[in-house]
Amino acid sequence: MNWSNVLLIAAGGAVGSVARAGANWLLPTGRLPWATMAVNVLGSLLIGWLLVRLEVGTPAGLRWHSFLVVGLCGGFTTFSSFSWQTFEQIQKGQWVIAAAHVLLSVSLCLAATWLGWRLAR
Repeated sequence: MNWSNVLLIAAGGAVGSVARAGANWLLPTGRLPWATMAVNVLGSLLIGWLLVRLEVGTPAGLRWHSFLVVGLCGGFTTFSSFSWQTFEQIQKGQWVIAAAHVLLSVSLCLAATWLGWRLAR
């Protein structure tokens, strides 16, 4: 990875983070965190589309991948990466691995959030 790609990732991440904050400001929170859900769904849709459409084998495609996929989608929601990786496992017929990925990720992240909360109290 070179510095121009790092800067593209950083710029895309900044745009994605601001967009995520904007969604939280625009969408009201009710019983469910609608903004987070909308961001996760939209980010997953976007990363799926981008990973098919971008030609990563070209220098321009690699730059767009850095900015849009790693930066923008990563700053907007890491759930999009999680969804794409799980989808790839399902495409390969690795259903058990995909299920383990989902169960472990959700369980471990919830446990880590609880632990961080407990440690901070």
